[in-house]
Amino acid sequence: MDLDDQKDETETVSCGNSKCTSKIVPGDDQNGNESSGTKKRKKRKSQKTKKRRELVSFSDLPDYMKDNEFVLNYYRADWSIRDAFFSVFSIHNESLNVWTHLLGFILFVGLTVANITHHDKFFPVDAKSPGNVTRWPFFVFLGGSMFCLLASSICHLFCCHSKELNVFLLRIDYTGITAMIITSFFPPIYYIFQCTPRWYFIYLAGITSMGIFTIITLFTPSLSSPKYRAFRALLFASMGLFGIVPAVHALVVNWGNPQRNVTLMYELAMAVFYLVGTGFYVGRVPERLKPGWFDLVGHSHQIFHVFVMLGALSHYAAALMFLDWRDHVGC
Repeated sequence: MDLDDQKDETETVSCGNSKCTSKIVPGDDQNGNESSGTKKRKKRKSQKTKKRRELVSFSDLPDYMKDNEFVLNYYRADWSIRDAFFSVFSIHNESLNVWTHLLGFILFVGLTVANITHHDKFFPVDAKSPGNVTRWPFFVFLGGSMFCLLASSICHLFCCHSKELNVFLLRIDYTGITAMIITSFFPPIYYIFQCTPRWYFIYLAGITSMGIFTIITLFTPSLSSPKYRAFRALLFASMGLFGIVPAVHALVVNWGNPQRNVTLMYELAMAVFYLVGTGFYVGRVPERLKPGWFDLVGHSHQIFHVFVMLGALSHYAAALMFLDWRDHVGC
């Protein structure tokens, strides 16, 4: 039996011509040092903490975390919230997933602050006159982008805590992606059809309705499982493809716009970035070709994140051009 499990004992000591007693405090020896029992407890606690923070292989994961069988190692599983939070500064197979979108979030916060500083006319009195164009559709896009990037970072950082939190964060992540897609439609559609409000109302109502349907669908628990990865990608892609109709309409309306070709190039670049990134995400390339080689750097989800950032920045450049054009021509 360890000393720390024993009851308090008394010791007789000399006290002048009489005897008196004093207690021996459990966990201390007669020299006031830590007992071996206390040391054992600390050692067990240290070993337990170390075990909890160990990175594990795919085969050791709980079922709810088994998403990509081609990424074999460096997983966090059943970590505490505290450990998961501080893992942002350590190396594991989610590190780049966290940082690619966390840095993107910080970048878009900076862009938003810079634009607010220089353009404070969110709801001008005469929004159709040159120089007075309203800015709220542009900031709606920036807000949707920031929400998506932050939600993604938080999801990848804390999804290793528990099944309940994992499912919840995945739903928030899907909501963020949907919000980014919806809000990316606001600047081009609003500014192109500003002089014909019925069209921007129809198109924005259409994409918003599709987004709400997508969110409701993805909140179904069974559709959060890995086997529906392709279905989720299809839902997001269908929202993007919805933009073909207003895009063709916009080309007809703005055929004489001198900035048409440059703006179109930015928007096409955004579409290519998103589609290529989605292709990597669904195909699980390159880790499918060499399982275990891309566990830390270079697997498909990390590549997908990079392409999402490139697409968002391309659309930001296009939105600035739409804003500048409408600011100069009015209606």
